[in-house]
Amino acid sequence: MVLKFMTQSQDLTGVDARHLAALVDITRAITSSLEFDHVLNTVIDSIMQVMRAQRGFLMIADETSGELRIRVARGVDGTDLASDESYSRTVVRQAVQMRQTRLTNNAQYDFQFGQSIIMRGLRAILCAPMLVQDRLIGVVYVDTALRSGLFTESDQKLMDAVAGQAGVAIENARLYRVAVEKGRLERELQMAREIQESLLPRQIPDCTGYEIAARWRSAREVAGDFYDIFTLPGGSVGLVIADVSDKGAPAALMMAAARSIIRSHALSDRDLLSVLQLTNRQMALDAENGMFVTAFYSVLHPDGESEHVCAGHPPPILYRASDNQFIMLPRGGLALGWFAENPLRVTRLTLHPGDTLVYFTDGLSEAENDQGHFFDMERLTHALQARIHLSAEEIADGIIAEVDQFCGSARLADDLTLCVIRRTQE
Repeated sequence: MVLKFMTQSQDLTGVDARHLAALVDITRAITSSLEFDHVLNTVIDSIMQVMRAQRGFLMIADETSGELRIRVARGVDGTDLASDESYSRTVVRQAVQMRQTRLTNNAQYDFQFGQSIIMRGLRAILCAPMLVQDRLIGVVYVDTALRSGLFTESDQKLMDAVAGQAGVAIENARLYRVAVEKGRLERELQMAREIQESLLPRQIPDCTGYEIAARWRSAREVAGDFYDIFTLPGGSVGLVIADVSDKGAPAALMMAAARSIIRSHALSDRDLLSVLQLTNRQMALDAENGMFVTAFYSVLHPDGESEHVCAGHPPPILYRASDNQFIMLPRGGLALGWFAENPLRVTRLTLHPGDTLVYFTDGLSEAENDQGHFFDMERLTHALQARIHLSAEEIADGIIAEVDQFCGSARLADDLTLCVIRRTQE
């Protein structure tokens, strides 16, 4: 069976250099350690510096009760504040309940704030929830009495992106600390796997006009593969499939960082080319030991339009129902983290009912059996062809079943990830 290749188009946009640099610095700082208290202090110190705030509080949600407790309280000169220092509980409550970053620049004249806030002379307040899979990890809060209007909408967006990455870093550090405290260091890799699985989508979001299915397997306790599916501003859906070059714990850390960076840029309402360009530059600054990440990022719109960017990753197979053809999307760009400049390009497609996209990592196409044969692209395409009339879930299950049957008793040599998207209606 012949796989045809499609043409590409390119679309570049500008970047806010100051906020990008700040996001790079903060991400590098907060993902450099798994020591819980160090991560907490780094988060609040980094945010206060960027936001030019007078005071900063980092609150962590109790795992049992969900109650927020101040873990770090910092003044403008770097001194520790008392744990009972007053702050705007109203803004914190709004951020937690609405799951959104809250900004006020007129606290002195807003009737919703208590007398203690007015007495302290607070004028500008910024508070962001730290979430992992919509689960509250804590909040980051900064304020100032210097002047109204200190914090801008750009600061609010940066705070939101940083809070998302900080939540993942704090959750990783907390889970690591739990393993150490319980004396189960021998389970460190298993804990890392649980962390990774917690970062995978628990539930695939609804996307009007599409069926989406995903499968993920690790060849070791800790995987380098990952996928992410999320709803974008405006109702479209983003899908990322990626593969870290290394294995084991180093790959797990790289996977967590890559997933967090891509998602934070994507949810900042940037176009998909900018998302991967920014991610590439950030990872190129941080890359060590020659590690890199291949990735394929797609954005699906309810009307059937879609955009796709490849960063050195095996491209998905596209089935066109109208002419019963199987097409390989363009493979282009370099893996993320190799070089600061990456020739990434956008491919645009219109998907019609019955059209199907199958994304995969090389752990699937290179799955090996006892005889040393690979489950290659031809076998994958035939497995898809035999099930193309089925739902996305049935297609995914069928392909995995064929891989298992092909490999027999042979152990997976590499992680395996599979995503299937099927257009169901106009």
